Amino acid sequence: MNPFTPALLDLHCPHRRAPRAGRAAPGLLMEMALASSAKALALAVAVALGLAACGGGGGGGGTGDTAASGTPVLASATTGAFSQGTITGFGSIVVNGVRFDESTATITDDAGNRSTAAALGLGMRVEVDHGSIVTAGSATATATAGAVRFGSLVLGKVSAKDAAASSLTVLGQVVDVTPSTVFDSTLSAGLSAVAVGSLVEVHGVVDAATGHITATRVEAEASATGYKLRGTVAALDSTAKTFQIGGASISYAGLAPSAVPSTLANGVTLRVQLATAQTGGLWVATSLGVKTGKPADLTTVQVRGAVSAFTSATAFSVDGLAVDASAATFPDGKTGLVLGAAVEVKGAMANGVLVATQVELETRHQDDDDRRWQLFGAITAADATAKTVVVRGVTVTYGDATTYVGGTVADLRVGRKVHVKGTVGSTRTQVQASSITFE
Repeated sequence: MNPFTPALLDLHCPHRRAPRAGRAAPGLLMEMALASSAKALALAVAVALGLAACGGGGGGGGTGDTAASGTPVLASATTGAFSQGTITGFGSIVVNGVRFDESTATITDDAGNRSTAAALGLGMRVEVDHGSIVTAGSATATATAGAVRFGSLVLGKVSAKDAAASSLTVLGQVVDVTPSTVFDSTLSAGLSAVAVGSLVEVHGVVDAATGHITATRVEAEASATGYKLRGTVAALDSTAKTFQIGGASISYAGLAPSAVPSTLANGVTLRVQLATAQTGGLWVATSLGVKTGKPADLTTVQVRGAVSAFTSATAFSVDGLAVDASAATFPDGKTGLVLGAAVEVKGAMANGVLVATQVELETRHQDDDDRRWQLFGAITAADATAKTVVVRGVTVTYGDATTYVGGTVADLRVGRKVHVKGTVGSTRTQVQASSITFE
């Protein structure tokens, strides 16, 4: 196992696919960032917060989920920096507003399987181990990725759909769809294309205040040999060998004692592989993976996610990563920093705790340039009638509200290199360009 690969996970990855629209082509880039030095206070915060829910993409801090006897692999000290967030662009991979060159990176899925950039899609949650972030001489920050890890929160069949509330229920988990949720290109009509009984994979973050998943990406799947679910254990019954994650009741009675993590307890985050059929109203676990270990000390860390545990504005967790914000600045103030709030935290990692230098509320920055969807590359298809171009395999729509820098709409032709910024289009499978810069 190479030093960047998360520890062997006991979670099966049921598929590996060819690139679709909304996925990177091989050889693109990727991002995330930041970490710091430690103190006894930071360690105390970690102990106080304990284990908390993690986001998709392998969870916080560069560690993997392990089986009962597994050993976690920590973030590589050779890269020195760590980022966790959502893929918002390609050419390179763009995460938290940073372009990461992943051409030499080790890319793995959330089961520890080696993969490629072709498997990455807009809206996926990822972790990136990387080098220093360079901002000089470019409008966009850049860095070189050493490792990229990606993964989803749930894979299963849709059991309910509430179009009015823009939500789905998958394996007992309520999935909230927001204006920024990306749908795979096979779901060209967005939420209305998702039918009850269909198989989907959902990437996103858990809102600890509601227990819902806020979807960042929804994909349709043709088939799966097993379902999977990641979440926080509740209602554990060690005699009956059952527990709950959200609205899913799960039995692990069929597992050998050696396959059950010794740390299994209420409040622990598990990644569970499930059989595709229930027995007696229970989902049957075929393997369990628990979040263990802490990331290495790192000098630079940048995390965008949801507050998953909250003691105070200076002691909380983001997607399971403990944060000590006692010396941080709060440009947006502390009002609104609550359980479930979307935040960006910058700082450094010490003793497994993110010692924050700055905490921002994402609700105050939704229109910032580095929060927009971005594509860098050559136009590979253009349709002047439909007012669309294709960049990095993603369809881009443009119109009267689009601004152009270094060219005009007449220059939107195959071969021209562009930098597109925009939002998720009305179909949720395309990018609606707010600006196009010709390079």
